[in-house]
Amino acid sequence: MSESVLSIERDAPIAVVTLNRPDQMNALSTELRLAIGAAFRELEADADVRAVVLTGAGRAFCAGMDLKELSSGGAGVSGFELSVAGQQEMRDGIAEFSGPVIAAVNGACATAGFELALACDLIFASERAKFLDTHARVGMLPGWGLSQRLPRRIGIARAKELSLSGNALDAERAYEWGLVNRVVAPEELVEAACELARDMASCVPEVVRDYKRLIDRGASMHFDDAMQFEFEAGVESAKRIDSSQIAKRREGVIDRGRKQ
Repeated sequence: MSESVLSIERDAPIAVVTLNRPDQMNALSTELRLAIGAAFRELEADADVRAVVLTGAGRAFCAGMDLKELSSGGAGVSGFELSVAGQQEMRDGIAEFSGPVIAAVNGACATAGFELALACDLIFASERAKFLDTHARVGMLPGWGLSQRLPRRIGIARAKELSLSGNALDAERAYEWGLVNRVVAPEELVEAACELARDMASCVPEVVRDYKRLIDRGASMHFDDAMQFEFEAGVESAKRIDSSQIAKRREGVIDRGRKQ
């Protein structure tokens, strides 16, 4: 993995992954897409890392696909071939990371960059963050989940407003619409995301992994099927419970709540 386009900082039990092409507003080149996929596979294999914060260097989270690269393909290499190279590796790497992933959006978050943020479990935004879906303006359809994930986050009508106009959504409105979990000052963004990541990583690791999977799979089911799915998962979980450990953990949670 080239450290010139991506950096990983481990501070167990969390890691911060930073897109590092600030002069190109962290546009997704083939090299960067492959590096993202490799990074998440590496972190999934690291038992000490249980949550990840994904952010961008400089003034942007990610401006989308690297259009300069797409237009530079020489003889025998189409823009389409360049655009899909590394996409599956990136998509699968993030999807297969079993712990929580928090996007810390520090500036422009556009089109493919918007899809990258939506691929994370939740989004923190800087007060300077801007979200844009420009597919309709540049003349192509999305292929990495924007048309499906965005309506599930903010509702169909609001998703259509954004995607069919190409207009920008600022951080405050994104919070009001439920797209982002929190809006914080730029200098506090990564640490705020890391703080929540540490809270998540402090929970029982296997339960966090199973709970994330339970929520994600249930969200695509009919409600009655999802309820049955949860019931069956809960029964299997109960069979594995050590009641003495549960009592100790519960007391620890209560004590932690008293101190907060």
